[in-house]
Amino acid sequence: MADLPVDRLTPAPPFSSVGVDAFGPWSIVSRKTRGGMAESKRWAIMFTCLVTRAIHIEVIESMTSYSFINSVRRLVALRGNVKDFRSDRGSNFVGAIEDLKIDVQAGAVKDYLSKSRITWIFNAPHSFHMGGVWERMIGLTRNILNAVLLGPKGKNLTHEVLVTLMAEVTAIVNSRPIAPISYDSDVPIVLSPSMLLNQKFSGDAPTLIDMDVRNIYREHWRQVQVLSDVFWKMWRERYLQTLQEKRKWTAEHPNMKEGDIVLFRDPEAPRSQWPLAIVEKVFPSKDGLVRKVDVRLSVNGKICRYTRPISELVLLLH
Repeated sequence: MADLPVDRLTPAPPFSSVGVDAFGPWSIVSRKTRGGMAESKRWAIMFTCLVTRAIHIEVIESMTSYSFINSVRRLVALRGNVKDFRSDRGSNFVGAIEDLKIDVQAGAVKDYLSKSRITWIFNAPHSFHMGGVWERMIGLTRNILNAVLLGPKGKNLTHEVLVTLMAEVTAIVNSRPIAPISYDSDVPIVLSPSMLLNQKFSGDAPTLIDMDVRNIYREHWRQVQVLSDVFWKMWRERYLQTLQEKRKWTAEHPNMKEGDIVLFRDPEAPRSQWPLAIVEKVFPSKDGLVRKVDVRLSVNGKICRYTRPISELVLLLH
């Protein structure tokens, strides 16, 4: 396992280095008509601070570069300047759904990042484990929100209710512990991202009103409280009870080098049909270990080149 990136260890204001991902969509009621209600879709962008582990969620109305730029501007206005972003998927920033394609290397987004002096850093394709610091948060949050909003409780949402719910969800996620509980009786405080953001050491997690599910069909503020309560219960069961130290990738193996023959893992094909590939270029990390490489292989008689992490390759000849 590689050492943590420098931007995760360097003291800096919250949200100076940020991991980015997207999730959604959800249907909301945009307006009421004589024949019923007109619906539209909403997505969300999750920004994860790589130092404090706090999250910030922005709701966007359309899958365009300009909506994404607006979400970044709101983040900067509330949290301060951002130095660099990290995300997955190489040349295109692609969120949890295939419809989201915001090219950050060209057009309006590139111009905005350049003028704002923000650097965008990509992980190698198919290497989601390299973005675990934000992938875990968005994975848990997305699964719980989909379970809540895509069911009967998520019907007849309005934009205001969805935005308020995302604020409640942000507060719940940021109140999670990020360090072991101290055995010292003089230090009873459990460190959480919200404490690092708000500098409030005596505050508890947001108070949720225990309401009956029938309240979801009444006033909008009651609907938000019911949904927040459901999210909190699922968050407590699915995340808080699973906090434990995990160790893996502790043994060193010989580095891949140029000219090595490997099997190119294809999850859609049986292992017996994985194509052979040759390593063309290696990318050593600062510790000298190789974790991603460029490979060349033949696909339907055509020579193709890909960048892949070594976890997606099987070394045959070294």
